[in-house]
Amino acid sequence: MNAPAKIQETKAEQSLNAQFDATLAQTTQDNANQRKQAWDAFKAKGIPHRRVEEWHYTDLRTKMTDAFALASKTSPKADALTGAGGLETYRIAIVNGRYVPELSSNQTLAGLTVTEADGFLAAQLGTDDAMAHLNQALVQGGITIKIDADATIETPIEIVRYTDGTEVSSYAGTSVEIGSGAKALIIESFEGDSEAAYQSNALTEVKVGDKANIHWLKLQVESEKAQHIETLSIELGAETNFQHFIYNEGSALSRAQLFLEFKGEGTHAGLRGTCLLKGSQHADITLFVNHAVPECESREYYRAVVDDKARAVFQGKIIVEPGAQKTDGQMMIKSLLLSDTAEINAKPELEIFADDVQCAHGSTTGDIDEDLLFYLMARGIPEAQARKILVLAFLSEAIEEFEEERSVELLEAMTRKWLHADEMVSE
Repeated sequence: MNAPAKIQETKAEQSLNAQFDATLAQTTQDNANQRKQAWDAFKAKGIPHRRVEEWHYTDLRTKMTDAFALASKTSPKADALTGAGGLETYRIAIVNGRYVPELSSNQTLAGLTVTEADGFLAAQLGTDDAMAHLNQALVQGGITIKIDADATIETPIEIVRYTDGTEVSSYAGTSVEIGSGAKALIIESFEGDSEAAYQSNALTEVKVGDKANIHWLKLQVESEKAQHIETLSIELGAETNFQHFIYNEGSALSRAQLFLEFKGEGTHAGLRGTCLLKGSQHADITLFVNHAVPECESREYYRAVVDDKARAVFQGKIIVEPGAQKTDGQMMIKSLLLSDTAEINAKPELEIFADDVQCAHGSTTGDIDEDLLFYLMARGIPEAQARKILVLAFLSEAIEEFEEERSVELLEAMTRKWLHADEMVSE
C-alpha cells in the first residue's frame, strides 16, 4: 500500500518553524504547553489555501510567499500612531504585539482596568482556524481589558495596534471582559509605517455580560504593502445590545474573521461595515454567527466599493441551532464596482435547524447608476464629482446605521478622504 503523499512545506511554513522554535526557547514553562498545543493545531492544517472552504477565495498559502521575522520590541514616536484621528480617547497602545504604557493614556477611567499579559494570552478561540492557532503559538504579548458591571464609560476606549518596522511580523492577543449592564464605545485601529511591508496577526476575545450596551468600531488602515489578519471571537449574554462596524481600506491583503455566539436570550447584534479598495488590494470579511439560544436578533449589512484590479470577498454564515426559536437573522452585502477589472465574491449562507424563525440573506453587485449620474450631470455637476457624490451616498447608508454619533462623524470623514471628496467644489 502506498503511503499518502505529504504536502511539501512552503518557504513561509519553513520560516514559521524556525520562529516557533526560537519563541519556545524563550518561553516560560507556565505557557510552553499552551504554545505547543496551538502550534500542533496549526501544523495539522498549515497555511490556509483555496481547498479549505472558509479560505476558498483567499489563497493565503499562495499569497504569503514568506513569513517575515518576528518584530522586536520598539517604541515609535507618539505621533506615528494615528488611531482615531482627532477624537479624544483613552488610548491603549500595542506596538509589535506588545503593550507600550508610555504611548498609552496615563489617566484612569472609573470602571476600566487594563492589565498586561505576560507573553501569552490564553484565549477560548471559538474557532479551529489555522491562523488563530498560529497567533496563539507565536503571540508576542497581550492585554486584558475589563469593564466593570454597570459602568458607563463616556470616553471612547481606543486600542491602537501598530506594526513598527519593515519585513517584520507581529502577533497580538487581547481579551476584553465586559460586565453586565456596562456601556462603552471601543475603537480598535490597525496601522503601521505607510511605506513598509509587514505582516500583522491579531486575536481578540470578547465576552459581554447581560444587558450591556456596546459599540465596537474597527479601523483597518494598515500599510498598502501589509498583510493583515484578525480573528475576533465574541460571546454575548442575555438582553445585550452589541453593535460592530469595520472600516476597511488598508493592506495589500486583509482578512477579518468574526465568530459571534449568542449565549443569552433577548439579545440584539448588528454587524456592519464598509470596504474601500483600489489598485490590486484583496480584502476578505468572513463571519460566523451562531444563534444558540431563542429570541435573538442579528443584522449583518456590508457595503464594498472596489476599483481598479482590487478584489473584495464577503462570506457570512448564520447558524440557527435546534431550539433557537424566534430567531431573527438578516444578512445583506451590496457591492459597487468602479472598473471592469474589479471583482467581488459574495457568499451569504443560512443553516437553520429550528422552525419558528425569520431569516434571510442576499447579495447585489453593480456599477454606478447611469440615470442618477445623468441627473447630477444635467444640473451642472462635473462627471468625476458626480461619481464621488454617488459613491459617498452608497457608503453613507451603511455608516449611518451604526448610530453612534462620534463614530459616524469619524467614518464619514475617513470615507471622504479616501474618495478625495473634500476636493469637490460646492455647488
